[in-house]
Amino acid sequence: MAETDSTAARTAPGTGGVVERVPPHAYFVVSAVFHYLGPAFAVLLFARVDVLGVAWLRIASAAMIFALWLRPWRTWRRLDPPTRRLLLGWAATLALMNCCFYLAIDRLPLGTVAAVEFVPVIALAAIGVRTGRNAAALAIAVGGVYLLTDARLAAEPLGIALAVANAGLFSVYLVVGHRIAQSPAVRGIDGLALSMLIAAVIALPIGITGAVPAFTDPVALAAGIGVGLSSSVVPYVCDQLAMARLTRHGYALLVSLLPATATLVGVVVLTQIPATAELVGIVLVVCGVALHQERRAPARAA
Repeated sequence: MAETDSTAARTAPGTGGVVERVPPHAYFVVSAVFHYLGPAFAVLLFARVDVLGVAWLRIASAAMIFALWLRPWRTWRRLDPPTRRLLLGWAATLALMNCCFYLAIDRLPLGTVAAVEFVPVIALAAIGVRTGRNAAALAIAVGGVYLLTDARLAAEPLGIALAVANAGLFSVYLVVGHRIAQSPAVRGIDGLALSMLIAAVIALPIGITGAVPAFTDPVALAAGIGVGLSSSVVPYVCDQLAMARLTRHGYALLVSLLPATATLVGVVVLTQIPATAELVGIVLVVCGVALHQERRAPARAA
């Protein structure tokens, strides 16, 4: 039996068969939209709150929602030390990834940052599965990122560096998140809830100073909580529900939608209209992500 069959029953507590009846691809579509819709609204919030303050508000508000919903500290008590270390690593990744991502989208268009995110994912696949197909996928994606970043490198070198750092952390997020979603020690999205709570503590020294003005501005505070809900609760929950029922290869194939989704959200919400070269670059990245192939997990006996 394939790996997806063994994990299909592990869903969020209290949802029963409803979650299972929804196709995993539908969860991914919801995740793809909200993954960048929330950050687009965050860009609008930068006028009221410091960038790192918005990043912390996103993490902290998501952690608060998960804490009220799932009380994830109960999960920690029953976990073995290796799983605890895995969750701590995922939490640190979430905290740093969010900070780098927000600093990057403060300097670069949303679609550009999203496209850069996927080069390490394809590179890791090319290293793991050395085929002509993966070499071509990597070449196509790198060519697309070159078109996206070449014109901006001189003007925004820090923005490009932050986008690259976010890309590396995003690849770690995918790998570790898939392991947690498939782990028998962690039920449903309890691991995500616990990791988000820990991430809020890790990011506290980085973002709390910038977030302070929001506590005296009800509009900014409500917007920050909305960003957390739309950026870190809805998409991450959908990610876990999708990854628990898809192979890593199938999930990675769907991920090719994200750069295009980010570009569309940037156009609609932020009026970030890409130039022709940037559009070509995004199309190349999407093609590269769709073309690449990861190592398939061995089949399991029924």
